Amino acid sequence: MQFTLNELRPGELATVRGLFPDNGRDITTRLMDLGLTRGARVRCLFAAPSGEPRAYLIRGAVIALRREDAALVCASAREVCA
Repeated sequence: MQFTLNELRPGELATVRGLFPDNGRDITTRLMDLGLTRGARVRCLFAAPSGEPRAYLIRGAVIALRREDAALVCASAREVCA
């Protein structure tokens, strides 16, 4: 099952499948620089009370992403972490 990273709830883990086009915003290159490349494991740590930004653990670093940026990341294999 595929979904976007912004659908990941706190405590869930997923694998990055790829990135969607960003319509000229040049954010996909930055997301790849942050470690969001195919096969990377991502855990949603928590969300702000308003729902965004959300904090994600990616390759040992904690990254905060806005909902619109996380929606560019295609993910699969959702798991609940202990």
